[in-house]
Amino acid sequence: MRVMKKDLRGNDGEISVLAETLDDLWHLKYIIEKGDLVFAVTKRKADAATDKLRPEKVEKKIVRLGVRVEGLEFHKFSNRLRVHGVIEHGMDIGSHHTFNIEEGTDLSIIKVWKKDQLERIDEAEIASRRPSVIIVAVEEGDADIGLVRHYGIEVYSHITQSSGKAEGNLRNVFFQEILDQLTHAVSGSESIVLAGPGFTKEDFLKYALQKEPEMMSKVVLEDTASIGMSGFQEVLRRGAVDRIMEQSRIAREAKLMEDLLKEIAVDGKVAYGLSEVKMALDYGAIDILLICDELLREEREKGEIDTFLQEVEHSQGSIVVFSTVFEPGQKLLALGGIAALLRFRI
Repeated sequence: MRVMKKDLRGNDGEISVLAETLDDLWHLKYIIEKGDLVFAVTKRKADAATDKLRPEKVEKKIVRLGVRVEGLEFHKFSNRLRVHGVIEHGMDIGSHHTFNIEEGTDLSIIKVWKKDQLERIDEAEIASRRPSVIIVAVEEGDADIGLVRHYGIEVYSHITQSSGKAEGNLRNVFFQEILDQLTHAVSGSESIVLAGPGFTKEDFLKYALQKEPEMMSKVVLEDTASIGMSGFQEVLRRGAVDRIMEQSRIAREAKLMEDLLKEIAVDGKVAYGLSEVKMALDYGAIDILLICDELLREEREKGEIDTFLQEVEHSQGSIVVFSTVFEPGQKLLALGGIAALLRFRI
């Protein structure tokens, strides 16, 4: 995400951004909220009075509108964020309109900004300059390629070796298909983690280095017990992605969730569920507060959560917002959407 303009008085004002990636659209889903004023260039039907009975003549004009947000939806598979509301600036004031925010869209957001929203903008801007990561998980006869994104790991492709013994030409055909898929996934700056059980990954690396030495020179090898999504998650837990992307949001969430579950297992320094976490705050015990993005959005609409978050910060606690699209966020949601690692047991 590129910040084009920032005009704030305190926390009130306008920030203009350019959404450069699918990750940026995911960030914007949790930055834009009901009541914000959003400006963007869009297309809207211009109904001329003479054309009312001839809809085929109705054309769409390119206009810049300001819309007071009523709702939004993130469509990951169509690579767009739909923001809908009532037009307050531009043509057809008072009518409803929906922005389709896509990669490459410029938009301006005017609102009273929350601290976590400003931090998310900064995080997205920094992340756009970091190398992204591709995980290739390989075992004999099967392979998976996953793209590490801010909202989670996106499965890019699954490759299965043709039937026959895993020897000679068939194996090379399998390796070449993995390499072809990987070459298509890599745009230039990504780092690659090559993972899996046994020695198949090393054999693939030897093959791939002969074919694509420049691309494969970025590879980091990692042992895992399996491939697929469980293999991807194991790569994250082992810290391979964290070593490449030092402050990766996903890797941090996976490690925090692991710490949380360990504390729960021994009835240790932990609180989960809203009532327990609020009690921990009363004792000044919260070290790290973990909260799901969806719960944060729901509670923010009720208007009480920001006071609670400020109290956590005033007591020297830190706050981490989890993505519910990613596995650690789903686990946190199952625990009530909110939990805390504590300074001491209560």
